[in-house]
Formats: sequence, C-alpha cells, structure tokens
Amino acid sequence: QVQLQESGGGLVQVGGSLRLSCTASGRTSTSDAMGWFRQAPGKEREFVAAINWNGDPTYYADFVKGRFTISRENAEMYLQMHNLEPDDTAVYYCAADQELSSFIVMGHPIDSWGQGTQVTVSP
Repeated sequence: QVQLQESGGGLVQVGGSLRLSCTASGRTSTSDAMGWFRQAPGKEREFVAAINWNGDPTYYADFVKGRFTISRENAEMYLQMHNLEPDDTAVYYCAADQELSSFIVMGHPIDSWGQGTQVTVSP
C-alpha cells in the first residue's frame, strides 16, 4: 500500500490562491495514478482532479473551471488552486491507485488515501 501525506492547506480569502502538496511513499508509488478529492461539511466526498503516473493525461471536475492545476514530479503531487471561492472550503484528500480509471468512475474504490488537509476560503 502507498502512504500519502498532504500539506499546504490553510485559510485564504476569496480570490486567493493555495498550493496543496502530497508526498507518496511505499509500494511503487511513482507508478500509481494520483488525485485529489474533497469533502465539505455535510456533503459527500467528491472528485477534484487526477493525474496519470507519467503526468498525462489529467482529469478535472467541472467545477474546477480552469482554476486548479494538478501536477506531479515522481512521488510528489501538487494542486495549484487560484480564484478560490467559499464553496471550495473543504478537507482535501490525496489519493493513489494503480489505475487512473479508478478516479473517473464514480464510486470506484481507491487504493490509498491521505489524512486530508483543511482548506478554508473566507468571504
């Protein structure tokens, strides 16, 4: 199993930017697809973005609207977020799976999860 550790969350004002990071370690972490999910209070966890083991292709949720960019370098993954909105407030989770398709098929089990990092966007 892959171990995942997120960092970079925090409090930001509307329109601000944050960069989340995720460090993977363990079983062949560099060959896994990786991605981000988020969960807002009272809501279900939802897909944000995913990236293949070699950086291509990438997938995004519609609500990202070009504001977020996912990238990776070996076992490090990043989510650059711009123009943040109050609805982006959530706990953001890093995830890894041997198959990229696991991220884009709704409800598909994901192999590994991080503990999450809080992102709060204040009006």
